[in-house]
Amino acid sequence: MIRLNEDALICDLAETYHIYDYRSHPLKLVATLAAGLRENSRIKRLAAEVPADQETILLALIADRIEAIRYGFTEDASKGKNKPVSLIETLFGITNKSEITSFATPEQFEEALAKIRGN
Repeated sequence: MIRLNEDALICDLAETYHIYDYRSHPLKLVATLAAGLRENSRIKRLAAEVPADQETILLALIADRIEAIRYGFTEDASKGKNKPVSLIETLFGITNKSEITSFATPEQFEEALAKIRGN
């Protein structure tokens, strides 16, 4: 866990056990305490590669579902445009690569912007 992110482990040990200098304690004790940290602790979320705690993920899922229902009643939905951005996809870093456009120069950006604006 120390190799993964020492700062996160220090914060978790300080928050949970009020241990501010883990190096002053026996290694076996620190390992036992680290293993006993709650599942949504910083270091355990990093180890599991989970970007947020369960409550935040559930709230994002609920918000996505409500927004999908709302979107379903809009005129844009019937035309299949302006689809809402998913909070879950944003949290987990999932993107639709076809929606991402990059430019090598400012001139390329200006040209693309002019096409969008119809100039």
